[in-house]
Amino acid sequence: MPAAIRGLHLIRGGAGPAAAPRLAARAAADEGTDGAAAAETAMPTMTVEFSRFDSWYEIDSWFEGRYLERTVPGAFRKTIGERGDQVKIMFNHGRDFQIGQKLLGVAEVLEERETSPYAEVPLFDTSYNRDLVPGLEAGAYGSSFMFEVLGEHWVYEPEASDYNPEGLPERSVLEVRLYEFGPVTWPANPDATSGLRSGVDWVMGELAETERTRHEQLSRSFAAFRALHGLRTSAPAEAATPTTTPDPQMPAPARAGRHVDGKSLAAARGRRLTLMTR
Repeated sequence: MPAAIRGLHLIRGGAGPAAAPRLAARAAADEGTDGAAAAETAMPTMTVEFSRFDSWYEIDSWFEGRYLERTVPGAFRKTIGERGDQVKIMFNHGRDFQIGQKLLGVAEVLEERETSPYAEVPLFDTSYNRDLVPGLEAGAYGSSFMFEVLGEHWVYEPEASDYNPEGLPERSVLEVRLYEFGPVTWPANPDATSGLRSGVDWVMGELAETERTRHEQLSRSFAAFRALHGLRTSAPAEAATPTTTPDPQMPAPARAGRHVDGKSLAAARGRRLTLMTR
């Protein structure tokens, strides 16, 4: 079983009621008018579950390839225990034009629960957070997180099943290093219909415009990842260099699937690859 390729920061997320960040009720007001007014203006606490365990979702990415993936219980336990205080909470992964990399808050609770990682984040009292509050209260945003895979298990040629009728390769993520999470306008939505770009494609589109050298290095690393695991891709990753930032919800062009470099699954897995260092 090939070891996980290190240094690839991935983005996953979801939409809908189960994945939407929520705001906890504001603290009860103290007695008197001043206490009620203070409670009304106090910033709320955002709660979020951002990776449902044992829920298969399809990855269909120009850069990552096409396969099914799930996270399993225990995948976040070590990273939260070792570096939970270093995990950042940002809006749109720090790439919003107005908010940028300003932090939304610091997690007061960050833990792995039975069904998902869970966080409670008291929001900083800032103008940009106040702009986000109405949308968070309405459940208008999805959630997303950035991570690196440290442990994984692949089944390359599974039998067709109800959740995998095409028999796509299956990856179970056993351990991650968590870097960042938060609300997003357009989540890389595992629960949506197939054909949506992954969050990786969205970020790579921006890097193609702003950090060309980094984009080229990561493109080679993702090519190594696809070849190592024999993954098909809906379009050549080299062609996915848009002149404008892609809409992460825009379906990828419908092109015939292919093996990377035209190799069979067995041949691709057998190649010895040297990962380009960052």
